[in-house]
Amino acid sequence: MNSNVMPSRMQMGTDELNNLVKEVKETVATVAHVSEDKKQFTAVDMWQIKKQMKASARVSRRWNLN
Repeated sequence: MNSNVMPSRMQMGTDELNNLVKEVKETVATVAHVSEDKKQFTAVDMWQIKKQMKASARVSRRWNLN
């Protein structure tokens, strides 16, 4: 078994540690641009997804890429 293992702890300076744990103030978006013309997921969409999956499975079987 290979015994080359990375150390579990990493040395870090205090300024780097303070920068990582510093609290960042967040703001809430006041104006949200939400599109009202959302496309509905239909049976045709599901059929196309399954068709694409079958095609990719065929290619992987053909070239034995699994």
